[in-house]
Amino acid sequence: MKAEVCQGALCVDTVFPAGQKAPEPAWMMRKTMYSWGPFAGRGSKWEQMAGEKARMLPKATHEERKKQELKRRGKLKTMAGKLLKAVARGKEIVEEKAGGEDVARSLLKMETSRKRAGGEMPAEETICGFIEQGKFFEACDYIYDLEHSGKDGMEKSESLYMLLAERMWTVVGEALSGNGRMFLEPLQSVGESLKWEKQKEAELLGSSQETKSVSTWSPNFWRKDLEEKLIQYLTAQIPMFCSSDNTDEDALKQHLSQLETTFLPSLEQRSDVFKEAGLLVTYACCCHASLSSHLSTLTDSNHFSFSQCLSVYEWSLKMHKSGSETCLNPRQISQHSLSLGVQCLMWIILKTEEKLLAFARAEVGKALKEAFDIGKPPCADAAVIQILTEKTEAAWHVSESLSERVEAVCLEECLRFLESYENEVRSFLQLDGCPEICSSLRILQNCCIFRTVWCKLTYICSASTGQDVKVNGLLDRMEDEVTEHFLQTVTSKVKGTLKEHFKKCDSGFNHILEFLKQSFLAFGKEKIDKYEALVKAVNTIVITEYVQALLTTSRKASSVQRRRIASKMEEDHRMLQTVFEECLGPAAGPLKDPIKPILELIQTSDVEGMKIALLPILKEFPDLRKEHLSAVLDIKGSLSREDRAALLKAFHDNSRESETEANLLFADIEVKPRKYGLCGCLCC
Repeated sequence: MKAEVCQGALCVDTVFPAGQKAPEPAWMMRKTMYSWGPFAGRGSKWEQMAGEKARMLPKATHEERKKQELKRRGKLKTMAGKLLKAVARGKEIVEEKAGGEDVARSLLKMETSRKRAGGEMPAEETICGFIEQGKFFEACDYIYDLEHSGKDGMEKSESLYMLLAERMWTVVGEALSGNGRMFLEPLQSVGESLKWEKQKEAELLGSSQETKSVSTWSPNFWRKDLEEKLIQYLTAQIPMFCSSDNTDEDALKQHLSQLETTFLPSLEQRSDVFKEAGLLVTYACCCHASLSSHLSTLTDSNHFSFSQCLSVYEWSLKMHKSGSETCLNPRQISQHSLSLGVQCLMWIILKTEEKLLAFARAEVGKALKEAFDIGKPPCADAAVIQILTEKTEAAWHVSESLSERVEAVCLEECLRFLESYENEVRSFLQLDGCPEICSSLRILQNCCIFRTVWCKLTYICSASTGQDVKVNGLLDRMEDEVTEHFLQTVTSKVKGTLKEHFKKCDSGFNHILEFLKQSFLAFGKEKIDKYEALVKAVNTIVITEYVQALLTTSRKASSVQRRRIASKMEEDHRMLQTVFEECLGPAAGPLKDPIKPILELIQTSDVEGMKIALLPILKEFPDLRKEHLSAVLDIKGSLSREDRAALLKAFHDNSRESETEANLLFADIEVKPRKYGLCGCLCC
């Protein structure tokens, strides 16, 4: 059997025994053993993994490269067909297959030993021989010469450039998936080809070539194609982070340990071959990109937590420290000196820190919103402080500087939350109808708790003076607005209840007093500073509205209703005493209480005794006016005109102007005088 074996650009006739096929060249045997198919992931499990993990390049870049790839393959199919016809020179060719890659393979399988009449091999056959033998650099020069040789050279060169690129990426894939040493020579030729492309591009740009034609030149895309395929392959080699619970911190730490002990050493092992091939820079960049993309994808998960992100940050910091120590001592070679370059790790650390602070901000904001929900009972200040300090303490175990940044973010989030809470409270107060009394009390309690929390935080953390002023200003403003609204609500409800209180058996006054008591007792559990002042303010409102209703009703009451009024006053007085004594405890002593002296006045039988009972009222409530006393005397129906006149005279003789504003209870109580007084005047 006679066969022609190509040796570079020469063909040598070799005779083999009958029935024995000519052995394939060594390169063809390697091509049979390894192919780019598994590397490219066509129809394999790798394709699924690469599809899931190829995350580094932007989506727009992927789409652009896919369009260019389809366009090139279409052109390859057309041009390779023409090239095959030219090479065959009338000889029957193997039927062309559907895909552009199959056409390229058919082109490589054609025998390349035919000679021209003059003894010279066609340029296309020479180029195919170089490509088949892995001499890509030599093929580049031949294709470039063909490209500038004539009219058809441009079209043929485009197909050959594509064919050359496919074979180069096949070599890279074989070097990555197998023993890289076996493919050192063709891999070196790949490196030389990329240098050749860079040199030619510079020459073309320096000449009179149009920029557009240079930018669309096929070899211009080689380096990007190589980087994209390397990133896809390396990303597919990263161990999957498999956990039934994405918030499982132990599973994450195990995954990071697997990266350190398995993935990174595998990258290191391949680096020597790529270094000898002159591709170390590209290989290292792709290693960094794949690792950065993977860690970024981990921390981008919606289920990731602050503590998990902190684990990634701590791991990156650990790897960076190892790499930094190596840089300080060049004689030592770090185990991960390539795969974890200092610049790459700094980028990973900075990006992870950004996400870590974002997680801290989000989790603190969420925790504060839940802790100070208007619709829920307030939580203890210690629980809120723990929410804010636990993240700072966790970060401190990793890095003191990181702890300071986390602390600053937490304090900023407190201020931001308080601003949003103020807007929420204002919206709540503007709702149609009066909000529940307990809701207003809850807001006031939240403000007091937040003030306590902030005070303790400023002692623990380093809050700025500006932040402290803003927080206290917001709290003061909120407390004033809510207190005013709360007291208005209490006034409205008490006034509405007392309107028919002295005419009905059950007006609901007892119910509202009990409700106020329960609300205050729940509010007072936190021992808030403003609690006592608020209860006393409510007591003043209740007493004032009660006396107003009493004096208004007495003018229109019948003799039967007057007797009922006196009985109700005794019952109501006991109830009021009980409620406010329970709410205030020992501090209930100095509360205003005009009901008891008024009862003593109207229950006294003789006028002289009534004059004596009148003196404590005038002393305690110097703002009592004549019409107030006249209305009180109306409740005592058995009083004669002479006795009334004597009491009014005693009032005139003993009344005095108040020197202070204390106990000015009657100042805001309006009583309409009788149309005609009992004595014929208009004053009583």
